Amino acid sequence: MTVAEGTYDQPMHRTIELTIPPHLTDSLQAELTSLEEVIGLTLQRGASLKPAGDVLIVHVLNRGADEVLRRVQTAVPKAELSAVTSEATSFISPDSHHVIRGDRDEAIWEEMESGLRHQGRITVNYLLLMALGGVIAAVGLVSEPVPQAVAFVASAIIAPGFDSMTTVALALVLRRWDLLGRALASAGAGYAALMLAAAATSALLVGVGEMDAQMLAGNAEVQHLAHPRWMELLVAAAGALAGVVMLAAFRRSFQAGPLIAMAFIPAAALVGAGLAVGRPDLAWEGLQRFGADWGFILVLGAPFLWLKQRFLHRRQPLV
Repeated sequence: MTVAEGTYDQPMHRTIELTIPPHLTDSLQAELTSLEEVIGLTLQRGASLKPAGDVLIVHVLNRGADEVLRRVQTAVPKAELSAVTSEATSFISPDSHHVIRGDRDEAIWEEMESGLRHQGRITVNYLLLMALGGVIAAVGLVSEPVPQAVAFVASAIIAPGFDSMTTVALALVLRRWDLLGRALASAGAGYAALMLAAAATSALLVGVGEMDAQMLAGNAEVQHLAHPRWMELLVAAAGALAGVVMLAAFRRSFQAGPLIAMAFIPAAALVGAGLAVGRPDLAWEGLQRFGADWGFILVLGAPFLWLKQRFLHRRQPLV
């Protein structure tokens, strides 16, 4: 790749580092060199010690990353392949200027799955953040409108509850049943922690005289959670699809918007709060709203990801 006076283009591009057996290097590098979307290709023979082999460093546009990986999958047995992907801030190549300008924003399956797995892994940090989101949302359920809005927005951003749900949709589309099992376990553990924390918080507020069943049931936003109008459901549905689109477009930094548009964090907190104040009817209504928002992610997100697989990616992940 010639580095010279040129154009800095967005979105971010890809660098794929491949470690392969030496006897497959020549044929694969010839395949990759022929791709217009490959802007740069570096070969380091015998450079990798673990696993042992040659290293190919591929600088490729987003729109060519899947084709690179398709050719790698065809040329190299999975057991003999190691791959690392990363973002390249810009490609500067006057000879390829017209190609670089036409790049697009897409995440490859491996990056999307890795990000979702990282955010939804059952760890102490994950469970603690879910629980803290439940604490804040429970306080918001009986707050005045302004602090309530702050609490709901904060809880939606703090609690990493979107990723495990989206992983379920991704696993169904890719038919990755092991991934599906981990996603369901993550969602179950995370939301159990959130609901328990919301219940404990509500019990504490009842104990100090700052909350009771009537205050919870009479809060206007609780009524909206329990009996959502069509406009509120439409906002949640749009937020669910927007969140999946952002993940597929490698735009995680904008993820807060869809989380705020949806109501599954305060709805899950209502489950715990309703049980804590002796109102199982409110808990049931909160569970219904929680299920509706998750349903939006599955019903809208899964078809969107299927279309991505059918017409764009057209391959299974390397794993």
